[in-house]
Amino acid sequence: MADTRQIRARKGPVTYALRFFVIAYLAVLVVWPLWEVTSRTFAPVERGAEGGFSAFLERLQDPTVTYAFSLTATCAFWAVLINTVFGVGISLLITRYNFPGRRILSVLIDLPMSVSPVVVGLALVLAYSSGQGWFGGALESAGIFIIGSTPGMIMATAFVSLPLVIREVVPVLEEIGIDSELAASSLGANGWQIFRRITLPSIKWAVVYGVVLSLARSLGEFGAVKIVSPGAALRGETATILIQNRYTNFEEPTAYAAAFVLVLASVLALVVVSLIRKEDHS
Repeated sequence: MADTRQIRARKGPVTYALRFFVIAYLAVLVVWPLWEVTSRTFAPVERGAEGGFSAFLERLQDPTVTYAFSLTATCAFWAVLINTVFGVGISLLITRYNFPGRRILSVLIDLPMSVSPVVVGLALVLAYSSGQGWFGGALESAGIFIIGSTPGMIMATAFVSLPLVIREVVPVLEEIGIDSELAASSLGANGWQIFRRITLPSIKWAVVYGVVLSLARSLGEFGAVKIVSPGAALRGETATILIQNRYTNFEEPTAYAAAFVLVLASVLALVVVSLIRKEDHS
């Protein structure tokens, strides 16, 4: 306690210099770019043109924009659902069972965070395309199309956001241990009863935290989805692809509006995560 007070009491040129450096770094790298997006979203396109919130809403009502956000929400929803179910299952497998290859599995889980999303998209194309993919021809003969369709985009989104739920749940499972679960088992509870009444209540905030992070990551995914998607208006164009297409085609106002919506979603995710942390520590 005394050490903490001494650390808090230390003030001097070095402390103020570090504070200034951190604030300047965040301002240049985060605040300033986001402010530019926000200001240009509500600015008039040209002199005498209408700007503000009404123009912003009008741009979002474009059918191509509504389609892009609807497709983004669909991909994000299914990706988060898949990652939540399998993430909790894999977390239990890693923390509650010993088996050969356990460490290798733990390393593979982090692979999506270290591999470029573009490489992920290319790998999916090589595996599931109809022309050269290992499984693409067989799936297409059964009427299942992966590359160039929504299922492929969901797979790409789920891949890049895979570790987020797992890396939040695993530490909590390791911390709570297995004593309560063993006690319940000795009293005759089956596996599902143990999970529903003991394990799940203990990890619920970690699951929610991981879901929020996974959702934020899924909404902003670009590289992997760009490779497996047609990327055309009203045909495989997600919100991030829409921003690129509109900006490169000199339709900046629509690109700014779509980018601002994604920024709002990210800020909302941060707020939710902050509230979850307070609730978890209370």
